[in-house]
Amino acid sequence: MEILWVLMAMLMVSLILWPFLLRRRAGGIQQVAPGDPDAADPANYGFLRQEELDIRMPGPDQDLVEVLDLVQRTQDYRAASQLLAGTEIEGERRWQRVQAFAGAASLELQQRPGGVSDSPGGQWLRVWRAEQPKDAGGAAVHAEFLVQQAWRTSTPGTDEFRIIMEEARAACGEAALLSPGDPIPYIIELSVGRGLAYSQAEFEKLWLKILDRAPAHMGAHLAALHYWCEKWHGSRETAYSFAEAAAARAPRGSLLAAMPLFAVFEHLPEVNLVSGFYQSEVVTKAVHGALFAVHSARADDPMLAHVRHLLVFFLVRGERWSEAMNQLVHIDGHVGALPWTLTADPAADYAVYRALAVAGYEANGGSPATLPH
Repeated sequence: MEILWVLMAMLMVSLILWPFLLRRRAGGIQQVAPGDPDAADPANYGFLRQEELDIRMPGPDQDLVEVLDLVQRTQDYRAASQLLAGTEIEGERRWQRVQAFAGAASLELQQRPGGVSDSPGGQWLRVWRAEQPKDAGGAAVHAEFLVQQAWRTSTPGTDEFRIIMEEARAACGEAALLSPGDPIPYIIELSVGRGLAYSQAEFEKLWLKILDRAPAHMGAHLAALHYWCEKWHGSRETAYSFAEAAAARAPRGSLLAAMPLFAVFEHLPEVNLVSGFYQSEVVTKAVHGALFAVHSARADDPMLAHVRHLLVFFLVRGERWSEAMNQLVHIDGHVGALPWTLTADPAADYAVYRALAVAGYEANGGSPATLPH
C-alpha cells in the first residue's frame, strides 16, 4: 500500500511538472526552466498564448461570437433569437449555439446572482421567454439553461437537483411543442434523463424520437453515451456497444466513426500507472477510427473540432507527437471541448498538452518548418 501511495504521489508531481518538460535531447524530453534556450516554444508554431484561448466553444463560429458579445454587452436577446431562427434545425451547429447561449446565461447568473441593487445575470434570457413565449429557439435555450443550472449548482440525488431537472423536463416538452421536427428539445432531455435516472425503456423511447428526426446527430450520440456509461446507468460494455454500433452505421463522412474514442475516454481509469495503456489495442483501435473520421469529414463539420480535441489528449498520452501536432494546428485558439472543459482551468490544461506535443515533436526532429499547415 505504501508503494502505491508513493507511485500516486510521483504521478501527481509529474502532472504538475509537465509544462516544463520542454527540452530536446537525444534522451527524449527533459525538464528545463521556462525561458531556457532549449525550451520548446508553442508560439513558434503560431499557437496563441494561454490567456488568449477561447474557452466558450470548441472551434470558430464567428457569427456566434459576435452575437454572444452583443447580447452580453447590451442584454438584448433579439440578436440571439435571429441567429437561431436562421440556423438549420437538424444540424449540429444549432445545438452548439443553443448550448452556448444557455451556458452564457448560466455563467452570468453565477457571476452576478443579483440582489437589492442590481439585476441578476442572464436577465436577457428571462426577457426573451417573457416577450416571445412562442419562440422555439428561446424555449430550447431556456430548457438547456435549466439543465446546466442543475448540474452546475446542485448535487444529483438532492431535492434541489430534482426540482430543477423536473422544471427542465417540462421546458423540453414546451420547446418540442413549438418545433415538432426539432431534435434539440429531445437532445436536451437526454441529460434530464441521465440526471433523473430514467429507466432504460424510458430512455430508449426518448432516443427513438431523436433518431426519427436526426439519426446521424453526433451531439445527440455523445449526450446519450453518458447515460449508458458505467458511472451512470449502464456499463462499460453497454457504452462500448452503443458507440461501436453508431460507428458501424455511420454514413460516409460522418464523425460518428469517432464514437468509440469517446466511449474509451468515459471509462478511463482515474489513476493509470501502466505506461503502455495508451498504446493498447483498444485505445489504438479507437484512435484510428477517430483519425479516419477526421480525415473523411467535411472541413466545415461543426463537430470536427470536438473530435480533434479528444484526439490531442490521446495522441499526446500515446506519445504520437507528430499526429498530435497535426491536430493542434487545426484547433488552436479554442478549448471549449472535452477533455479540457472537465477541469477548473480548461485553457491551462490544454496548454500543458500542447506544450508536451511541441516538446515531443521537437525531441524527434520536428520543427515549425516541417509541420504542415
